[in-house]
Amino acid sequence: MNTDPGTGDRGAENAGGAGEAGGPTDAVDAVDAVDATDAVGAVGAARRRRKERPEEAPPPAGSSTVAELDLKPALEAVLMVVDEPATEEHLARVLRRPRREIAVALRELSEEYTRQGRGFDLRPVAGGWRFYTRPEYADAVEGFVLDGQQARLTQAALETLAVVAYRQPVSRSKVSAVRGVNCDGVMRTLLQRGLIEEAGTEPETGAILYRTTNYFLERMGLRGLDELPELAPFLPEADAVEAESQEGVPSFDVDDSGDSPTS
Repeated sequence: MNTDPGTGDRGAENAGGAGEAGGPTDAVDAVDAVDATDAVGAVGAARRRRKERPEEAPPPAGSSTVAELDLKPALEAVLMVVDEPATEEHLARVLRRPRREIAVALRELSEEYTRQGRGFDLRPVAGGWRFYTRPEYADAVEGFVLDGQQARLTQAALETLAVVAYRQPVSRSKVSAVRGVNCDGVMRTLLQRGLIEEAGTEPETGAILYRTTNYFLERMGLRGLDELPELAPFLPEADAVEAESQEGVPSFDVDDSGDSPTS
């Protein structure tokens, strides 16, 4: 028998190769199966996220129109009506522009106003931007703002203010009783001027009490109420005022004694 030593080895190799022929195919099938499973899982997860995530709100009406506006005039219009410094983020959100573009435009506007010598300035203050008048025009602004605001109080307003100042905290009815006339209108005027303010209620009647304000002291040039002139002795005592007041309404009974005034 002719026996080749290499034949057995080659047969073994062929047998081994035949036995391993299915190995790579099985691996590819396994990988494809895993990929398919992952894909199905990913699709399912995406669907779940869409269900769980609330629908995004549509952009505000007119947002596309706002984004098409000229930036600098739009900034001027918005800043003209702000009550406090507007941040670059807020302006960018309102005008639908990148923050960097807003920041550049704001600085360019500020430089333009300064170069042109405008009476107002655009300044970065407290983390935002706002229009301010220039200090060199302060006298003109002050004259306009205070025009009509320094009108003298009427005699009735002065008398009412004096009663509040010396009898505070005091109710409207007691002020009216001291003066002998209804003071509701005058009290409203003093409230609007910021000279008096509410100071709680009277425990017995629930009537609103009033007192003078710090602005009153400022306008009078006083550091405190203890610096008021000594006028209290000329006002009736609280007991006398209370006697003239009935349930919070001043008494204005007509004198029917028949006596006529003497000339």
